[in-house]
Amino acid sequence: MKVVEKFVSINGEGTRAGEIAVFIRFKGCNLACSYCDTMWANEKDCPFTEMSQEEILDYVKSTGVKNVTLTGGEPLLQEGVDRLIDLLLDSDLRVEIETNGAVDLKPFIRNSVSDSENKAAMGSSEENGRILSPKFKRPVFTMDYKLPGSKCESRMLHSNFELLDKQDTVKFVSGSIEDLDRAKIIIETYDLTNRCHTYLSPVFGSIEPVDMVDYMIKNNMNDVRLQIQLHKVIWDPNKRGV
Repeated sequence: MKVVEKFVSINGEGTRAGEIAVFIRFKGCNLACSYCDTMWANEKDCPFTEMSQEEILDYVKSTGVKNVTLTGGEPLLQEGVDRLIDLLLDSDLRVEIETNGAVDLKPFIRNSVSDSENKAAMGSSEENGRILSPKFKRPVFTMDYKLPGSKCESRMLHSNFELLDKQDTVKFVSGSIEDLDRAKIIIETYDLTNRCHTYLSPVFGSIEPVDMVDYMIKNNMNDVRLQIQLHKVIWDPNKRGV
């Protein structure tokens, strides 16, 4: 597997923002978003280290950190990533995958089942209406929906929305009011706030967060969260390895 970075930092975004995590960044992506902040990882001549799934697992375990973020590039394009996910989950690690919305998620949630199937398969407990069972594990997805400003919206797989649940997140990286208008349409069309976590995030340097807040208030966007990329506030926005 082509690893361009591995490090421990804090999650800068997602539901575990502010918590420490091990990051594994892979080379390559099937998109070229206009605002991409890791374009260097997608270049053909980008240096990388070839690592086996077992080597990645050993590195993650050596850190003692429970949160693992697979990112890129687009991590789901890596050959053998399904086996890596299984190894990480089997080690009782919390696996988050940052994915770009242009890769079918279905092959990567094959170990999950519906609540009714879960109950039928084994004795399980219920908490806040959710079925809890250690038998069926899958990663948590933080999935982008690329808005018009990205120049990649035509590549989005809307079928992925049906595969998400309450533990997952859809993130709308927005650089303009036009992007926010489109995000609002998608959120309402697919009832995302009732399906999963729903975040708006500014394109760094393109739109002021205060304008996004004003938009959210004006449009009564209940259950939608504004999230600033913490790592770009704490460190230089262009710093790698954080």
